[in-house]
Amino acid sequence: MNEELLKKAETSYQLAEQRAADYFQSLYHQVMNKTYVPALTKDIQSWKQNHIHHHPILSIFSRKRKKTASQGYYNYIRWLDYTGKLDRYLDRSISYLYMRDLGKALDSPETQVSIRRSVDNLKKNLTKSRKDNANSFSVAGLYRWAQKEGIESAMIWVLDKLKTVSLNIPEGLDANHAQRKLIKIIAGVIMHVVEEMDDHVSPEDRKQKLDQAIRLGYSYGLTYPFIDDLLDSNILSNAEKKEYSNLIRTTLITGAVPELGRWAGSNVKLIQYIHKELRDAYEYIKNKQRPETLIAFFEQSYVFFNSQEVDREKDLSNPNYSNEELYIPVILKSSSSRLIVRSVISAPEDEGFDNRTFYYGIYNQLADDFADMFDDLKDGAVTPYTYFLKYHDQRPDLINPFELYWAVIANLIHNVYNEDAKICEVILDRAINGLKRFKERIGMAKYNEVMELFSSGQPGFNRVIQKMVKEADDVDFFDKLLRDHIITVLKKDRQEQDDFLDRIEAVRVQINNNLKIQQGINIPLMGDSIMEASNYSLFGDGKRLRPIVAWEISVNGFGLNESAIMPLLKSLEYMHTASLIFDDLPSQDNASFRRGRQTLHEVYNAAIAELTGLFLTQKAIEEQASLLEFEAKTVLKMIQYSARMTENMCKGQAMDLSSKGQPLTLEQLTTMSFYKTGLAFEASIIMPAILAQAKESEMEALKKFARFAGIAFQIKDDLLDVEGDDRKLGKAIGKDKENNNSTFVSILGLEGAKKEMWEHYCLAMEALEEVPRNITFLKHLLNYMVNREH
Repeated sequence: MNEELLKKAETSYQLAEQRAADYFQSLYHQVMNKTYVPALTKDIQSWKQNHIHHHPILSIFSRKRKKTASQGYYNYIRWLDYTGKLDRYLDRSISYLYMRDLGKALDSPETQVSIRRSVDNLKKNLTKSRKDNANSFSVAGLYRWAQKEGIESAMIWVLDKLKTVSLNIPEGLDANHAQRKLIKIIAGVIMHVVEEMDDHVSPEDRKQKLDQAIRLGYSYGLTYPFIDDLLDSNILSNAEKKEYSNLIRTTLITGAVPELGRWAGSNVKLIQYIHKELRDAYEYIKNKQRPETLIAFFEQSYVFFNSQEVDREKDLSNPNYSNEELYIPVILKSSSSRLIVRSVISAPEDEGFDNRTFYYGIYNQLADDFADMFDDLKDGAVTPYTYFLKYHDQRPDLINPFELYWAVIANLIHNVYNEDAKICEVILDRAINGLKRFKERIGMAKYNEVMELFSSGQPGFNRVIQKMVKEADDVDFFDKLLRDHIITVLKKDRQEQDDFLDRIEAVRVQINNNLKIQQGINIPLMGDSIMEASNYSLFGDGKRLRPIVAWEISVNGFGLNESAIMPLLKSLEYMHTASLIFDDLPSQDNASFRRGRQTLHEVYNAAIAELTGLFLTQKAIEEQASLLEFEAKTVLKMIQYSARMTENMCKGQAMDLSSKGQPLTLEQLTTMSFYKTGLAFEASIIMPAILAQAKESEMEALKKFARFAGIAFQIKDDLLDVEGDDRKLGKAIGKDKENNNSTFVSILGLEGAKKEMWEHYCLAMEALEEVPRNITFLKHLLNYMVNREH
């Protein structure tokens, strides 16, 4: 490594370290002299007037009416709005984000205007119907926002990236946490970029800046799961951690990502993926930097990484760390992580922002470390709290981190933010809210035990604090509510998705066990070629998607008996397999590879393939007529519907054949796709609905979903034919181009096809809102369809 560059990096770290040491000394003196106590006690006496209300006569009724955030996201927002508390709740929440994430002083008139505008916009969104509110934070809602801003490509890109990251999070790391953290950082970078824009920015410039913000946010955010979390975990061996850390350090010192070379550890594939992804992210950030911000970016990134490494190397079994060793890295990493964001977006230098962010960082870090102290202790992590918990009896010289936390708060209110009343309100709201949440999470007994330890030096001040924790209200924040809501949604979605995928596999096995066509009467001089050909076609590597959908809608949607509907499931797969046989014929697509092996006409001949297709369509009708546990009229109605769908699918295939080699319009292709693919999905949903005697209005809503979902499925097929892996697909890729077929990709281009797929995804999700019953598996089915790799 270049010695001069190394020396320069170390010098920048030493300068930052000296500044942090000076800050720590000022806090140390405040703790030792208890100067923070009278100042904060006076602040709290003034603050509590807005938060503790004594109405003895009404207290019983008010307690009954009071709701807490833990009772649910939507109910709590509605309650706040109903009681007239929503404006104040959102004002303190947005003000806090402007202070914490944007480094703003809240006494600025311009900042107050921005906060008011943000509060009004957020309130407008939150007070929509529950359905519209839910959609705002869904993938469909995010994509609709991206469409409005004209940045669909960036949203598609980041959704693909988030999916890939989630798939590559190794066991031992929390995929939900990684995804949430990435989303939070992307949102934070977007906030910074929006705040930097003035009212006169052109629509084209706004579009470009937002597009870049999404990509920069992802690129910077990626460091958290794949550097911080990975190095904090036990996934890599000690030797791998050392090699990986050296690689990152070299990158930050030299400004260039070294080649990975030969990796000696067992996590080769993981590191190869991470190296490529981080290298691409790093190069993107570097290429978007202005020369004057590039130096700051490298310096702050090195300070952040090195302070993390210093902390990471600490061992909880070592009783000899000084106060400086415990706190200075905390000051450095907590401030530099926020300062990096400004350099990432190439924002102009702002001394006020830099100073406020530098002094603020440790407040947030100490609050987080307090909330996580028992998890950190369990993991053996060294933080000011875990170290104090373990060694306070042996080390009277150790600073009590809880006292330092309040000293930081006093310093922020009185020295950094110049006793601004709004800042005092927001910071104390946040501090008391943090203690309330901690108390609720660990329980009263454990909380009292913790407080007895951490407040032993200042029992009088602690009584003031605990009175606020017990009695004060209106101190909660929207970002915490949203965080809890997102965690709940992500966990629920992941669990539902996992359950859905498990069910798919279980139902697929069940269907496979019932699909085989048994040999009938043995007739002399007649071979078994049709029977053998049928079973050959049926038992390739088929997804069984249509009968699986029918099973889900039948059993979980309409409560039908799963054994009673088996003939329906078989009929759907027989019809689908027959359509593939016809589709692959030399007279049609002339495909040689299907479901992971040779097509039927390649193994036998075209005549046998045609007869087998016809045979399977008749077997499908036979199975449908075997639905003996349903009313005859209902079954007849379903068979009539099935026949009409088969007719229309034949028309769709005829359209496909007549269009080969000819350019189609988007409208023509969409119509053809609906006939070829959408109708098959519609059939798998509507045939069970007919058996369940569903209302016509419900069937219309399901048909609308099926139409959009089926076209999204077809677009994904077209994309996979260009970008897919033939080993995963079970068929050759590039056939559409080879046959000169019109596809969504050939008409719209790769990027345009992806936009069209996500548009139909949104339309399908919106159609689900019209379905009167809760059919969550259709949502997961749609996610599966657009995210599949085969």
